[in-house]
Parts: sequence; C-alpha cells; structure tokens
Amino acid sequence: MQSSASIIVKDVVLAGAGHAHVAVLRSFGMAPLPGVRLTLVTREVDTPYSGMLPGLVAGHYSFDEAHIDCGPLAHFAGARLVKAQACGIKVASKLLICDGRPPLPYDILSLDIGSQPATGDVPGAAGHAIAVKPIDQFLRQFETLRSRVLARAGPVRIALVGGGAGGVELILAVERRLRTDCAAQGRDASALSFSLVESAPAILAAFAPGVARRFLAILQTRGITVVTGARVARVDAHALHCADGRTLPADEILWTTQAAPAAWLADTGLTCDAQGFLRVDARLNALGHPDIFAAGDTVAFEPRPLPKSGVYAVRAGPVLAANIRARLTGAPLRKFTPQHQTLALISSGEKYAVGARNGLSFGGAWVWRWKNRIDRAFMQRFADLPQMAAPRPPASPLADVDLAALSASAMRCGGCGAKVGAPVLSRALRSLQPFPRASVLSGLSAPDDAAMIERPDGSIALHSVDYFRAMIDDPYLFGRIAANHALSDIFACGGQAETALAIATLPYGLAAKVEADLAALMQGANEALRAAGCTLVGGHTSEGAELALGFSVNGSVLPQNLLRKSGLMPGDALILTKPLGTGALFAAQTQGKAKARWIAAAVEQMLVSNQSAAQVLAAHGAQAATDVTGFGLAGHLAEMTKASGVSAQLWLAEVPVLPGARAVMALGIVSTMQAENLQLASVLGNDPPPASDAAAAILFDPQTSGGLLAGVPAASAGACLAALRAAGLAQAAVIGRVEARKADAQPGEAASITLCAGPP
Repeated sequence: MQSSASIIVKDVVLAGAGHAHVAVLRSFGMAPLPGVRLTLVTREVDTPYSGMLPGLVAGHYSFDEAHIDCGPLAHFAGARLVKAQACGIKVASKLLICDGRPPLPYDILSLDIGSQPATGDVPGAAGHAIAVKPIDQFLRQFETLRSRVLARAGPVRIALVGGGAGGVELILAVERRLRTDCAAQGRDASALSFSLVESAPAILAAFAPGVARRFLAILQTRGITVVTGARVARVDAHALHCADGRTLPADEILWTTQAAPAAWLADTGLTCDAQGFLRVDARLNALGHPDIFAAGDTVAFEPRPLPKSGVYAVRAGPVLAANIRARLTGAPLRKFTPQHQTLALISSGEKYAVGARNGLSFGGAWVWRWKNRIDRAFMQRFADLPQMAAPRPPASPLADVDLAALSASAMRCGGCGAKVGAPVLSRALRSLQPFPRASVLSGLSAPDDAAMIERPDGSIALHSVDYFRAMIDDPYLFGRIAANHALSDIFACGGQAETALAIATLPYGLAAKVEADLAALMQGANEALRAAGCTLVGGHTSEGAELALGFSVNGSVLPQNLLRKSGLMPGDALILTKPLGTGALFAAQTQGKAKARWIAAAVEQMLVSNQSAAQVLAAHGAQAATDVTGFGLAGHLAEMTKASGVSAQLWLAEVPVLPGARAVMALGIVSTMQAENLQLASVLGNDPPPASDAAAAILFDPQTSGGLLAGVPAASAGACLAALRAAGLAQAAVIGRVEARKADAQPGEAASITLCAGPP
C-alpha cells in the first residue's frame, strides 16, 4: 500500500503498461511530483518486451527475463496498480471505464494500450488463428499450441500469416522451439512442417532487398516453405483459403498481419483516423484534448505515419513523461521527433541475427549478441530500480527510546498483519471483567470467532468486528477483501451474515478525490456483502493518514448448526481451504520486493468468500472451524486444540502456500506481526521446536481474508476435499489430524501441535 506525505490534488491515470508507460513510471519514481497520484491500469501485471518475444518463444529467455514486472515498478513510482481491462472513456466527466469495476476519475489520462492483428476482416481468422498481439494472450495460447503439437501423433503442419519482420522472426522462433521440444521427447522432428504466408510479392517488403535475401536463405535452410502473393481470404480449422483459389493445409495457424486498434476507441468521441487509431499531435496529445495523451501502437501520429513497432514506443516514453509533467506544472510541452531511419536487428530463432539500416544489411552471431546486449540493457533499467533514500528519524534525547525502530511503523503491514499480537492482546485484556449476562455463550471469557448470544427463540445471534489498514492501493478491491474478511468470522461459526455496519478511514484529500475513493471502496464492499446475503445498514467515516476499512457484522445460527473452536475430536482430519502467505507477500510489496503476479495471486485468493467453504465443511460433518487470520495457522490451530482439549499433528508438506511466499521469507522478509506470532511457537511439541526452520515459518504468517481451518471426520475427508475443490477452492488440502491430548498434560496447559514432514 502506497502512502503519500501530501494531499492528493491531481490524478494521472495510465491505461496500459506498454513500453512508453513503463518509462513514465520510472521517470516519476526518479522525480515525484507532490500532490500527484499515478494509477497504472493494466490487464496483465507483467509487461512483455516485444524485442525479446522471439527469443522467449525460441527458448533463449525465461519469462522473467523477457517481462517487466509492474509491481516493483509501480511501487518505485508511488503509483497505484489496478489489474483491469480498460474498455472506454467518458471524456466529458473525465472517467476511464474498466471491465468489472468502478470507473477511474482522471485529471490527466494517457493511453498505451497497444494493438492487435486485424483478423476481423478475414472470415474464420479470429476463431482458428492465434494472433501475436496482445502478446500476453499470444504467449498463453502458444503454450497450449505446444501441448497440442507434442501430444499429436503423426505430421503437424504449422502456418504463419504475415511476412513482415515480426512474422519472419516468429516463424523461425516457433520452428526452433517445436523441433527442440520434439527432439527432447525422442520424437521425429521432421514430422513437423512450417510455412510462411505473405500477401505481398515478397517477404520483408519494408527493408532493403538484401535483408529479404538473407532470410530467404535462412528459411530455406531450416525447411520453412515461403508462400508469397497469397492473400488469405478465409480460414478454417485445417486450411488457409487464398483469394486466388489456392488452399494451404494447416493444423496450427499463427497471425501477424497488419495491426488493428482497440474497437472501443471509436466510441469515445476522440478523433481517430480511418482505421480507428487515436490521432495525436507532435506532443503526443489527443487532438482537441489537452488532458489526454497517447503513445505506442494505438496512435496515429499526425506529423507522419509511423510503423507499429515497439522501438517508437520506447523512444516516445521520455517525451510522454516530460509532457505529462509539463501539463501538470504549466511548463511548455516537448515535441516527439522520431527518427526516419532506425536500426533494425531481426533474430532468426537461433543465436544469429540480421541487421539493417540505411539500405545496408549485415548478419551473424555477433549481431545477435549485440541485440541481446541492447535488449538486456533496456530491461535492466526496470529491474534494477534505484533505492530512494528514506527520511532519517530524528535523534532521540531519551536513552531508552529507539526512534528509528518506532519510525518503522510507517512500513508496517496492512490487513491482518496490522493486528495487535495475541500475547499483547491477552495481557491487555486479562484484568477486564465485563458485565455478566447469562445469554452470552461466547465473549471475552470464552472467545471464539464471533460473540454468541442466545436469543429468546432458541437461535444464536453472532456478532463480530474487523478493521484494518489497506494492504493494496485499489480501494474497490480492498473494499471487497475487507468485507470478505469480516464476514468470515460468521461463516466460521456456521452462521448466516445478516447486517453490517461499516467504519472507513479515508486519506486526506480534495473533496472530489475522497468522494471517488469512498465510492469505489464501498461499491467493492457492498458487492461482497450482497453476495453473502448481508445487508449494509450504515456506518461511520473519518479522515486519517491511511485508507482503512472495517465492518461490524451481525448474523445468526441455529444451535445444531453451530461450529465452535472447541469442537475438534480425536481422529478428525484437519482441512485448510486456502493457501498461506499473504502476510509475507504484502510485507515484501511494501519494500518493492514482491513480483506483481505473486500479489495478483494473493489478491485473487483474498477475494474468494469463505461462505461456500463453510457450507461444504458443515455438510461433511465438521463440528469445529475457525478462519485463519492474524495469528497465523499455528496460532489459530493452537486456539482450537486448547479449547477442544486435544493435540494435533500438522503435515508441513501438505500445507498449501501462495506463489512467492516462501521466496520472500527466504530473503528475510516477513510481516511485522511475525515476531509476535512466533511467541506462540511453544505450542509446537517438537524438540527442538521447528519454528526456526524456514519451512515452518509460514505457519506463523498472518493471513488477511484467509481460509477456514476445520476438523472433519476422517471418513468424510476425501469427499469433503473433492467438494471444496468443485466449489472453486482448488488448493484446499488435508494438512493434518487431531489426536488425543497427552495423558501427562497439565490443566490449562496449551495443547501441543506436532509438526511432521507429511502424513505417516
């Protein structure tokens, strides 16, 4: 969660994480503007670098080497990262419309949303061909294509439509990768055939003839058939049908023809060219709209037409950043002056490339090494971000006060990682004596997930409250997560949530900014509450330094359906419905050390309600459950074993963990609540306690909107697990079993949890 030392005055929204926008983020990270909030809206949080795409497909680069991770980059820029698909603009009200979430208000909007091959005008192409753009979608589809090819017996015919530089590079990369894959499996790679289909009389028509001659020789050597003068008029599942009557058989079809813009641009009222690309002037301003900028493949550059090539987006980046800054500060804008002649370095699938400039061509392994150095240097700018110096705390005149340690609270975790630890909480409340009331079944004297109050009609009222600082920058998603988290206490008791009161803290800001954030926050929260059948009946708001949200939730349950922490029975299987790791991952995010896809996977899990999990567990005989939150799996299991008078065996290898959680913990990055939770390590009965073991550290990681932990009769565990996975909880797992308490255990002594590598 980003925090701002100044009131937000202007919102700059960057739609798309293209090559120009990553440069904008880096620029604002190097020199922030007080009062300016950046928001990056992107469908995918890993931005593929087009220059390394052929090398990635060919197998020369790993995924991370060829992608810019938007998470650390956004953190460095102090920008909010919103994972969403932009799909429209309300120009008059200055709103960016996104799929599946509230609109985002902007003061300045910039578009770098790329393009896609124009398949719409060729019948069958959209359904039967794999388009190279958007690149992220292409990479997923290509992996599926690889699986199909490797699983298929007999010959496979692969055709690529489009004989420009991108098409030539891609067919050579695909040919190398698939033949290498076949050889690795011991298959006959000669069963694969490849063809390159181009509508023009020659391939690489935009380059000097020497470039085409070099690549024709390479294609011939590699056994790739080149078909020119073949305009594809129709595509079906197994063939390309050309306008001249030729039919070209193909089992797999790739498409790299002329680019097309996002269709929704035409509905915005912005000025577009005849093909639908957004027209911009020399300063990258949308015509007639000084508050909207654009760069990359989505634009029609007015001074002169530009090829749809990543090189121009890369070079436009610094100008775009400077002009957004200038528009905010009132400074003059700069012109973008692209080169007329650019250096082209075209790879061949192998570590050999051809270069072209000013009508000359040259090739060799040295050209590939040159290209590799250029590409890696570009990527390094966004991987090795400068470490900006944090403000030093003032010196303390008090010998026993460490202000440096206290100032670390600014980096403390949000979510349930911001809770007060169990030892502190227990000591602070120890002397309280609440007014006695006979109807209270569970309160401070006998705590459970929710307070339980007997009603005159025999049902049990459930009351719970949760409140914490935001751990993500998107108020809409944070609202959904906070509501799901608060509802989980009711579900863990087997109840139905009925009503909720909200309490929200909004950062200081202009009224319009506070209003927009509050609206998004509560829309997300209300969606989660409505889905659970819970009515939002009111609440309270206040201003503060950080975004925070909580709910007081009321619900009810019939006595026969009640789940309590005290209901574990020896022999029960312990089932956990969601993976662990949110505490460590969001701690790493505050330091810019978490990959964006790790955070996205954690958020995806936190958005899953525990309602269906509770219903499945109850249907399979669960008598005890709790939600795993701030005290970690070990802490919450210890509460259950103590209340139930049992011990437990926990199988570490079976505990599901979120991607990246163990990696960041291995770097020494843990939630600020980890140390408090580790004080509970004495419940682990192993000698010596394995709490110092890195693999066991995840057990003490605080969870936000974590899963349910329940005891289910062993005979029902398999069916219960299958039902949970059918309900969408793919990582639900049996992680241990309940055992009888040791005979020599003293009254009031915490029951032990024995940690094992796996089931016996």
